[in-house]
Amino acid sequence: MELADLVKSLQNFEGVSRKESIENITNKLEEVYNISGKTLLDFGDDASTIDIGDGNIILFAADGIWGKLMDADPYWAGYCSILVNVNDIAAMGAKPIAMVNILSINNQKIANDLLDGIKDGCKKFNVPMVGGHLHPDADCNTLDVAIVGIAKKDKIITSFGANVGDKVIVAIDLDGRQHPKFALNWDTTYFKDEKIVQDQIIIMKEIAEKELVTGGKDISNPGTLGTLEMLLESSNVGATVDLNKIPRNDSVSWEEWLKSYPGAGFVLTAKEENLEELISLLKSVSITASIVGEVIEDKKLYLIDNDQKMVLFDQKLNPVLKIKN
Repeated sequence: MELADLVKSLQNFEGVSRKESIENITNKLEEVYNISGKTLLDFGDDASTIDIGDGNIILFAADGIWGKLMDADPYWAGYCSILVNVNDIAAMGAKPIAMVNILSINNQKIANDLLDGIKDGCKKFNVPMVGGHLHPDADCNTLDVAIVGIAKKDKIITSFGANVGDKVIVAIDLDGRQHPKFALNWDTTYFKDEKIVQDQIIIMKEIAEKELVTGGKDISNPGTLGTLEMLLESSNVGATVDLNKIPRNDSVSWEEWLKSYPGAGFVLTAKEENLEELISLLKSVSITASIVGEVIEDKKLYLIDNDQKMVLFDQKLNPVLKIKN
């Protein structure tokens, strides 16, 4: 695929375009998001952080399961509702504590499949589902899950810390498979032993505590580069990325790979002196991390393929989040 075609496909990807409506929500809630004076970060991170004193913070995150995934495989939707929430907490270097859910159903078989997926996800990641709310007579089947985590106030990874000159790292567990009913899910957890899956969560906490990165996010629905763009927008910077340095399983095309949601995948920024230890720690839990580019002042994300260079996202013309900082 030519670079121009790849860029156009990524710009028009539904996982990216779905983020446009966030702008209206954040604008409406701007005056109340920090009404207590305890909210530490602005909108745009994987989880919200609340200062609870004594140097500790609570992290809150929530995810609604994409309808397309629910239609394709309700069991997998239930499992992924755990995975995505745990990853939101892990991406910030925190410890996941517990989850609650809102389940709206009109089909008992679908509900049972969802609950089986939730149960298996909780066992895989060792995070309990402690409560929630049920709509047993809904017009459609939906699932939303929220999670709480905990961390030290000065030992977290945020989307707001990338600095000009930092290196850009893409870190993905390449030992996986495309889900048979939803190809854009790169599954790296379901078939693996619980220990390695949980170790991948723990290693992010270690990376945070060692202050090895300046910024980070887990790769989510906008894909690898869409997620990176969200990080760059939060940090008010841009970046150059060499396509061919991004870790990839060769069984998947570039177009599908860059749109995929991996079971364990992160975009990170770090100072050069911390790269060796960072990459080594990730490798110890089967996550392949590569230096793919550099943070720049120009608020654009450039994608490079050999001798070609194109703007993928421009924060003035086509940002992903459109959130004011």
